[in-house]
Amino acid sequence: MKKNILLAVLLCCTFLSAYADKPQNINGTSYFLPKTGLKFTILTEKTTYTPGEFSQYAERYLKQPAGNQPETTYRILGIRLSTYGIADTSKLFTASIDSKHSIMSIYKDDNGVLLAVNDRPNPPAPDNSFKPAPKPARLNPNDFLSQDILSAGSKAKMAELAADEIYDIRDSRTQLTRGQADNMPTDGQQMRIMLNSLNTQEAALMQMFNGITEKDTLEVSVDFTPDKEVEREILFRFSKHFGMVDTDDLSGVPYYISIVNQHNVPANSTTIGKDEKIKNDAGIWVNLPGKISVKLYQGEKLLDNYETYVAQFGRTEPMMGELFSKKMETKVRLNPATGNADSINTELKR
Repeated sequence: MKKNILLAVLLCCTFLSAYADKPQNINGTSYFLPKTGLKFTILTEKTTYTPGEFSQYAERYLKQPAGNQPETTYRILGIRLSTYGIADTSKLFTASIDSKHSIMSIYKDDNGVLLAVNDRPNPPAPDNSFKPAPKPARLNPNDFLSQDILSAGSKAKMAELAADEIYDIRDSRTQLTRGQADNMPTDGQQMRIMLNSLNTQEAALMQMFNGITEKDTLEVSVDFTPDKEVEREILFRFSKHFGMVDTDDLSGVPYYISIVNQHNVPANSTTIGKDEKIKNDAGIWVNLPGKISVKLYQGEKLLDNYETYVAQFGRTEPMMGELFSKKMETKVRLNPATGNADSINTELKR
């Protein structure tokens, strides 16, 4: 019996000790301020060439060369820079929600980053991601081949007859546009229908010689979180034949990033400076982000130079406790990427 009682006491002590090690939050709510990440959104174009069935006869019958091997190539159309916020675990604070302060609501994101105090957060940024347009249906050349072409004894003969058909289509279109066709259309609408039909037939047959070239626009992103100045660090590599590749894949051309701290931190009249004495501390801190210069290079060539504000190149300061006293009604919205106060509205309570 004594052994059971002793065991129960030991278990109880162990539970209380473990519970006491966890941070308690009786009169407030904890939150993080953000660290700023850089997001490079890269718009690329993928070009895929598929040779036509008669590509080897294109120069013989149409007097124009055509590729005989399939090929896929990539190129960069544009790069844009945006910022986003991630929880900075070194900046954990607790807002005072008690009878001494007027903090009634705290809004945080899913990662615990503070977004607003006594107010709704800023509306989410619009989705600027690229949305490809629907592709037109691909023509099927076999739908436009005559019986003579289909029954030809060899591919060379089929190519010759198909080329003759293309020349006949071009001649018919020329006669229509000159008004010399045997069966001229009666009005403009009928003319457009006939010309569109001829153009479609020619395009389908030309596919068999020139092949098919398809272009797809793709959007990829590369994230970079600067914690210090950097000089020409590899951000990503891009290959003409494979698109985005790993940073250690030498098949791709290196794109470098440089970060320069401009030592420009805007002041905020509602903060008191972290080294000053805090009166009536409400536990509301904000970031004063610093300005940086971001340079992007392709090899030795400077592609672009951006300027933006990031939290980790600035400082963090508490807001005046008086702003959240019982006599004041203060609403604050924070920038989700930098943790700076985007808007502060204060008025005396009546």
